[in-house]
Amino acid sequence: QVQLVESGGGLVQAGGSLRLSCAASGRALNLYTVGWFRQAPGKEREFVAAIHRNGGTTYYADSVKGRFAISRDNAKNTVYLQMNSLKPEDTALYYCAAKVLTTYDFWGQGTQVTVSS
Repeated sequence: QVQLVESGGGLVQAGGSLRLSCAASGRALNLYTVGWFRQAPGKEREFVAAIHRNGGTTYYADSVKGRFAISRDNAKNTVYLQMNSLKPEDTALYYCAAKVLTTYDFWGQGTQVTVSS
């Protein structure tokens, strides 16, 4: 089983940047497709981005395309989410999750991102 720990969240002004990290232990993260999700207060959890376990294929929600970039460093067993041009509507608790096939079975505890206007 893989364990996931997110970090890198914080408070930033609109237009600023943050880089979130999803560090894995227990198993090699490159065995998994890894996704980032977020949940704002009173809203459903939504998909943000994912990177396939082949390392080359990435997916993004329309709301973050062109602003966010997902990447992985297999040597550090970590997946990153670089977030640029942040907007107040990006404020949420951000989670990373891992899956082998169709279901994200492994989740971290989340890191809070707050974007002030």
